[in-house]
Amino acid sequence: MRLYSTKNTSSFVGLGEAIMKGLPNDNGLFMPEHFPKLSESFINNLKDYSFQEIAFEVSKTLFQGTIPENDLKEIIEKSITFPAPIQTLDNQTYVLELFHGPSLAFKDFGARFMAQIMSYFNRGNEKELVILVATSGDTGGAVASGFLKTPGTKVVILYPKGKVSMLQEKQLTTLGHNISALEVEGTFDDCQALVKQAFLDDKLNSQIRLTSANSINIARLVPQSFYYFEAFKQLNDYKSPITFVVPSGNYGNITAGLIAQKMGLPIAHFVAASNANDIVPHYLCTGNYNPRPSVRTLSNAMDVGNPSNFARMQDLFGFTWNNMSKNISGYSINDEATKLGIKEVFEKYNYIIDPHGAVGYLAFKAYQKINPDTKGIILETAHPSKFIDSVEEVINQKIDIPERLAILADKKKESVLISTKFDPFKKWLLENY
Repeated sequence: MRLYSTKNTSSFVGLGEAIMKGLPNDNGLFMPEHFPKLSESFINNLKDYSFQEIAFEVSKTLFQGTIPENDLKEIIEKSITFPAPIQTLDNQTYVLELFHGPSLAFKDFGARFMAQIMSYFNRGNEKELVILVATSGDTGGAVASGFLKTPGTKVVILYPKGKVSMLQEKQLTTLGHNISALEVEGTFDDCQALVKQAFLDDKLNSQIRLTSANSINIARLVPQSFYYFEAFKQLNDYKSPITFVVPSGNYGNITAGLIAQKMGLPIAHFVAASNANDIVPHYLCTGNYNPRPSVRTLSNAMDVGNPSNFARMQDLFGFTWNNMSKNISGYSINDEATKLGIKEVFEKYNYIIDPHGAVGYLAFKAYQKINPDTKGIILETAHPSKFIDSVEEVINQKIDIPERLAILADKKKESVLISTKFDPFKKWLLENY
């Protein structure tokens, strides 16, 4: 398997180098040279495969022998250890629950797979690997859980001060061991900019082995493609056009769905559901891409003003707006509407949905007004208890907090406050690693 940079399609690296570097030297993003098709027999008989078997077949086909099959099976067995069940709201509306992992967010799939595959490629290397990750809420918790106590690795999580929920923050700041948290006086985009700048700094990279655990790393996207196949399997409907509705911030999740589609999964359409940070929906409607500073919303994991994976989306569609807009529809949902969406889903279906899922639900309902016969699978990206205050206020009912989250509430937060300037961040890294 070979990968190129979105900024240089004529220069290639292997899978191991792409994963361990995270980001190309030119600040592009790594992309597979091509996407091999899965067999029609496999696609048509998904119901006969377990989730782990699906994950193995997809990754084996994509990696093209880069990792021996027995090693790949072990990576899958250690990382894909929890389900992704579908819940039916009505005969056209389904919810894919992606919060059954240890950090109660969809990013557990990518983080745990990444931890295992990095350990595989890191074998025999005595120099410590420092993993940088910027988070707008859920990524940090998933990465912290996935890499906790992993030999030979240290994790540095950058998160925006005051812009994640209390329980999300506890997931980032209470684990200790090989996990450090930096509280940045800015937005997620500032955190992401610091991480990207670190990868381009010669002095840092000469002294520290750096890599990324954000969705800028291709190792995050591959496992996120698995649950699109798993969802299709559960619906087991090859006659109706199936639309996937994806709450979107940095657009890694929808890019993973596009990879699944490229490999042969018959997805009819995608709906990119955003909050007030509507940069991509605006592009899909107008053809104009205008990144701007993110604004804070109830669905904070999507508070991104300059999505990294938009470059991959452009690459997949040949940098042609018309091609992308035919395959993806974009909708933006504000906070007031999000609250109404949470309430409607609870009162109409007796289902508690989190703010991100509510954005997806409302985006799908808007899409259905134009396409009334479509069936939609909404990706429910996080457990509602992670946003307990806002959800309980809307539905006027207590939410049960899973024990693995509840036990964090009383733990002491440990973090380092930093500015948005790169030099202090660089100095901190050099002093600590």
